[in-house]
Formats: sequence, structure tokens, C-alpha cells
Amino acid sequence: MSRIGKNPIEIPDKVEIKVSDTNWVTVKGPNGELGQQIDPCIQVEQEGSQLVLSRTNESGPVRSKHGLYRALIQNMVTGVTEGFTTIQEFVGVGYKVEAKGNLIEMSLGYSHNIVMQIPDEVKAESVVERGKPPVLILRSNDKQLLGQVAAKIRSLRKPEPYKGKGIRFRGEVLRKKVGKAGE
Repeated sequence: MSRIGKNPIEIPDKVEIKVSDTNWVTVKGPNGELGQQIDPCIQVEQEGSQLVLSRTNESGPVRSKHGLYRALIQNMVTGVTEGFTTIQEFVGVGYKVEAKGNLIEMSLGYSHNIVMQIPDEVKAESVVERGKPPVLILRSNDKQLLGQVAAKIRSLRKPEPYKGKGIRFRGEVLRKKVGKAGE
């Protein structure tokens, strides 16, 4: 049995969950509403203040989906109650970031500034402190969307292994390489 899939999902008081006949799960809470299509091989049942997922058979792909969909629904419940936050640091000389509504303007050492539009569900905030690298804070109730946006921003200038310049997540540990040895 899946270790993750067999755990029930606790439903907080403020959260309302609906499961349709087509296995579409809708989670409503104080921070918004999220939906997810569930594979027909997984049954979702509400028992009191808990949500229990069970599978139809014991084949490998079905067993792997059991834990996957349980984690996706748990992330939706957490998202509509607390929300998710990602913090990225822009490390490098002259690297800048500025959030203007749904637009993020970044100066990453290229000959031009990069302007990126983010979805309405993701809120961006830039923080600049003297003596520290600029920071971009992304918030959303959808963990999947937040991760995609953060990965897209990071892909614009990944941290390089020699000086460590680039866009990194807060708390990310980089393995630095040793440069050329002098004679």
C-alpha cells in the first residue's frame, strides 16, 4: 500500500471540498478555489472531516497515482488555507529585479532588460536591501503554478558553479568548483 496515499487528508473548518461524478475535485477556501481532475482508477470519498483516497486495483501505475493524487489534493487544501511562497535571490553585479503588478522586469547582465508577465494567480513582490542581493518573493495558492513560474524565472540565469552568480532559491546550497590552478 502507498505510504502517502493511505493517509487521510484532514479538512479544516474553512475548507469545502466537492467531488463530481467525473472525478473532478474542487477545493474552496479563504484564499480561493482550486480544481484537479483525478484519474478514474482512484476513488475519492469524504468521511466526516477527512478525505480518503482508495485505488481500484494493485497494478504499478495505479499504485503510483494513489500517492500522487493524495499529494495534489493535500497541496490544494494547504493552498486555499495558507498559500505558498517562493523566495529567489538575484546574485551578481548589477542584477536587479522589479515587480510591477503582473510584470517582472529583470536586469541579469544581458544587453537588455528582460520583462516577464506572470499569471494573475501569482503575486510578485521585489525587495531591495542595501548590501544584500535583490530578492523576488512569489506568492500563490496553486503550488504547481508557483513552481512553474519560479522555475521559468530561474532558467533565465541559472547559478554558475565558479562564482555563484545567477538566480537561486533562498536556502539553496550551490557546490562551487575550483577555478584554474596558478603555477
